[in-house]
Amino acid sequence: MQNWVTFFIVVTAVAVVLQMAILLAMFLQMRRTTENVNRLVGELQARVGPILTRVQILLDDTQPKISGMVSDASHIVYLARGQAQKVDRVFTEAADRLRGQLVKADRILTGALEALEDAGSQFRSSFWRPVQKVSALVQGIRVGIDLLRSRRGNSKSDGPREHEEELFI
Repeated sequence: MQNWVTFFIVVTAVAVVLQMAILLAMFLQMRRTTENVNRLVGELQARVGPILTRVQILLDDTQPKISGMVSDASHIVYLARGQAQKVDRVFTEAADRLRGQLVKADRILTGALEALEDAGSQFRSSFWRPVQKVSALVQGIRVGIDLLRSRRGNSKSDGPREHEEELFI
């Protein structure tokens, strides 16, 4: 049994030495990786540092200009809004005035058309009625003359004369 205990002690010792070798290799690899990372970070800082400095300087220089531009844009928008309101008022007033003028023009045209219609009615009654009366009188005279002619020329036959008398009446 003692052989076995010695055997297990040797196996355990070999395992411990093997573990120690693995841990030592891991430690050495970790140290190399850390050195590489530190070197890369240093290089990155060396390259990015001046860029960040320039960007900071650029931002410091342009920030007042950008603020001024934003302020100017805000003022322009304020002025444009005021002008738009003025233009709206002017167009509204012009539209109201135009609407009033159109109503006046409509009233004037309506009055003119009514006066023209009244004048037409008066013209018709004062001119056409006498013309119709004269026309009827002329037609009556013509029928009378035709009747007299037919009596003189046709005193022998009564037929056409009766027919003309019916037309006269």
